Amino acid sequence: MHDSPLLSIIVPVYNVEKYLCQCLDSILAQDLSDCEVLLIDDGSTDSSGTTCDRYAKKHPLFKCIHKPNGGLPSARKCGYEASRGQYVTFVDSDDWIAPEMYKKMCKIIRNTQVDVVLCNYTSVMHDREEVCSVPFPAGFYDKQRLEQEVYPFMLYSGTYYKYGISPNLWNKIFRRDLLKKHLFHVPDDVIVGEDTLASYSCLLEACSAYIMDESFYYYRSNADSLSRRKVPLKRLQENHKLFSTFHDVIDIASYPHMEKQMDYYFVYQSLLTYTLVFKNMTDPSQLYKKYFLEECSFPLIRDAFARIPIRDISGMHNRLYAFCIRHRLYSLFKLLLKH
Repeated sequence: MHDSPLLSIIVPVYNVEKYLCQCLDSILAQDLSDCEVLLIDDGSTDSSGTTCDRYAKKHPLFKCIHKPNGGLPSARKCGYEASRGQYVTFVDSDDWIAPEMYKKMCKIIRNTQVDVVLCNYTSVMHDREEVCSVPFPAGFYDKQRLEQEVYPFMLYSGTYYKYGISPNLWNKIFRRDLLKKHLFHVPDDVIVGEDTLASYSCLLEACSAYIMDESFYYYRSNADSLSRRKVPLKRLQENHKLFSTFHDVIDIASYPHMEKQMDYYFVYQSLLTYTLVFKNMTDPSQLYKKYFLEECSFPLIRDAFARIPIRDISGMHNRLYAFCIRHRLYSLFKLLLKH
């Protein structure tokens, strides 16, 4: 790409006025000039859009695009289409990054011409910080090494539930043409697991990757995140779309070991969702039963719970939930949710 910067940094923004300046200031602190920063205001209704305009006006590296609200996948796609970089990365607008992040990651890109480079990240909670590291040695991975060492443990490391490679897009830099295909097959209306759909399919297609053992990205674990508030019934259908899309975009014939990992992932995501959705359900009892039995019968969920050994699932309650789902035991499942 003629006269293109090495790196495009895409920042989707939606109603994050409390955290946005910290995020953008951390990007400004990067010791890297061969880049561009695209702020995608996804129809914010607070002051976030104004803040984006202010930064773009003051700092030449920043460009602000305003669009109607369409969700995170659509904002990322909008940023990609407007970007010019040979490589592309993302920063969530309520997070922040270490000053040396892109200088060090781009140095690796220049030295190796790698398809994907990834680093560790730090999960920031209200009372502590926790570095989240990959279980693989740092260094360069060609295709053969990826196939032998990484792919068999990428989505499920062997411990319930820990990823081998975290699904997040924001701690990775992707070669532009590799990312395009996989970013655009993510449905715009998927709101949980959207990173999973793009990152793992990119890694499976990559000819090379570089794993760093340093933590540069700070992920803010918000108290009002989806996992901590009442979750609507539509999350069940969103899971179906996520699982079906994931199953469609992963080439099981080429990477047969991904099928078992996907089963573990579907079980994990289902258990995570059911305990939040059904616990707060206020519909009449028969509707509750109907929804539960429909979940037990959805093919990808049914097959995953049938194939995964219940003993592999962590936590007695989770194992009991899984037993109920496998055997369609509605009454017991409902009773367990009360305790």
